[in-house]
Amino acid sequence: LVQLVESGGGSVQAGGSLRLSCAVFGRSYREYWMGWFRQVPGKEREGVAVINGDGRTAYADSVKGRFTLSEDNAKKNLYLQMNDLKPDDTAMYFCAQNRAQGPPVLSAHWYDEWGQGTQVTVSS
Repeated sequence: LVQLVESGGGSVQAGGSLRLSCAVFGRSYREYWMGWFRQVPGKEREGVAVINGDGRTAYADSVKGRFTLSEDNAKKNLYLQMNDLKPDDTAMYFCAQNRAQGPPVLSAHWYDEWGQGTQVTVSS
């Protein structure tokens, strides 16, 4: 059983930065997809940035050039550095993981282990 615990959310003004962290507890996989997703009320959960066990990443077009995904060497922590935040980035951000091979995908439907989420609010 894997437990994912997010932290680092908060409230910032547009143009500001936040760094989200996801701590992984329990079993870990050599081959996996892991990443950040976000959701606002009334909308589907959307992929923000994902990474696989080989370090290959994928980003949503809306965050390219602003958000950066990284892991620690032990692969027990996943980070999302968010710069130049915009009001449209306001959402609950979730960390997720799936045991899988190949390039990671941004579709939330492929991930089956989720954290509880951390709220990010960006004011204009």
